Amino acid sequence: MAPRPAMSRGITRRRLLTAGFGVAGFTGLMGAGTTAYAANEAANDLVLTRYQLTPPGWPAGRKLSIGVIADIHAAGPNMALPRVEEIVAQTNALGCDLILLLGDYVAHHRFITETVPDAAWAGVLAKLKAPLGVYAIYGNHDWWHGIESVRAALKLAHIPALENDALLLGPPGARFWLAGLGCTIAHRLGRGRFRGVDDLPGTMALITTDDPVILMVHEPDAFVNMPPRVSLTLAGHTHGGQIRVPGLWSHWVPSAYGKRFAYGHIIEDNRHMIVSGGLGTSAVPLRLGVPPEILRIDLG
Repeated sequence: MAPRPAMSRGITRRRLLTAGFGVAGFTGLMGAGTTAYAANEAANDLVLTRYQLTPPGWPAGRKLSIGVIADIHAAGPNMALPRVEEIVAQTNALGCDLILLLGDYVAHHRFITETVPDAAWAGVLAKLKAPLGVYAIYGNHDWWHGIESVRAALKLAHIPALENDALLLGPPGARFWLAGLGCTIAHRLGRGRFRGVDDLPGTMALITTDDPVILMVHEPDAFVNMPPRVSLTLAGHTHGGQIRVPGLWSHWVPSAYGKRFAYGHIIEDNRHMIVSGGLGTSAVPLRLGVPPEILRIDLG
């Protein structure tokens, strides 16, 4: 796989931290009150965001409800084990047909106050229940900080991970393909350079019927190459920018395309993608203007 371009330009989350910015820097920039609010938003807010759509290729009237969990980043201060348990309970309460996990289960930043072992967060995710199953993909942090441990944890929790793979799900007459793409920035090659483990052509080759396709990706940048055959792409990774401060927000979107794929329901050339704002935090344990969210997507 060819090296990937930098995820973003100019100031980035990592550069802010290595420059000594961190939480103290945000306090100086935003004020102590706003920083405290952002810390509370990251640790205590939890919203349900709903989408209702019938994307191209999805049969009208064929109903499917999908619960989406992205970017848990399990660790204190904002994502200790009780918080993961709360997320699982609220997701189960939605009663969705299918539950999808979009990667980045682990957290690695300098402000961690409590580690959550992989077996612990996976044990809680094992309580997720849906008639058509619970499926996962891996994120870049999983690759960068212990992919084998994450693989083993999800396997022990009996949660299948789709990596450049596709499954035909649903009853006769209402079947659909669920596919999962490998991480596009799995290996760091140097400053702003990455090599992925994604194989979009190989994944699409596994789809052998005319049934509609839902594709899970971690990084939304993969959408630029998405074929029209895919009815709906689901992504995480960006946290919606995580810190929405005017003049700063765009630098907190880890994408080569800036705000283009930052968040929400994106339509380009009649192709549809929904990008989750996620649940946990990266770089600093703060969220501002992008509360942690669980998605419920109703198709048809």
